[in-house]
Amino acid sequence: MTNIKVIIPAYNEAGSIAQVIAAIPALVSDIIVVNNNSTDATSEVAKRAGAIVLLEKNKGYGNACLMGIKHLETFSEKPDIVVFLDGDYSDYPEELSKIVAPIVEKDFDFVVGARAKELRDHGSMTLPQEFGNWLATFLMKAFFHSTFTDLGPFRAIKYKKLLDLQMEDKTYGWTVEMQLKVLKRKYKYTEVPVKYRNRIGVSKVSGTVKGAIFAGVKILSWIFKYSLKR
Repeated sequence: MTNIKVIIPAYNEAGSIAQVIAAIPALVSDIIVVNNNSTDATSEVAKRAGAIVLLEKNKGYGNACLMGIKHLETFSEKPDIVVFLDGDYSDYPEELSKIVAPIVEKDFDFVVGARAKELRDHGSMTLPQEFGNWLATFLMKAFFHSTFTDLGPFRAIKYKKLLDLQMEDKTYGWTVEMQLKVLKRKYKYTEVPVKYRNRIGVSKVSGTVKGAIFAGVKILSWIFKYSLKR
């Protein structure tokens, strides 16, 4: 049986995290919620819902993901696949089976859940998000002949391949860093169309002008950094 573990970075997601955890399919062996120094009851709610809860005091999406990866080393039985999922209930956790299927059945290394326009709820992605995704994937196609269409946070990767990526971004550049390194190392990758709904609560990135600008700068800096290394 394939050992699948889920990492959920979470900042002030007390209103949604229990629903996210409850919707994750039973094929997952462990759910790790990384509380990114929340000021609400995220940790307590996640623990009651059955997750392993870690605390990462240094804010940043990447910091939380890195903490989750580090914790995987403590398991005697290491995972075959690691799935990353947001804690705001915008993704449909029950689609996890679709996300991991290309890895389990066709030996892909990496899969992104692509938030297809026809499957998205109205308003679930802001205009800055849509433009940022378009620009980032356009540049990856131009520089690296990529077929990515989205930087969706719902994604799966083989554990050993994840370790080989030596991820380092601590904030908003996490997703694009992963995809750029996948391209650089010529991993076998694909996308799976997934549904996407309006999140519970306010987005920490697209919900503020500062967050949207900072995320855009981080994403572009990673792309141009890797384009110069070619």
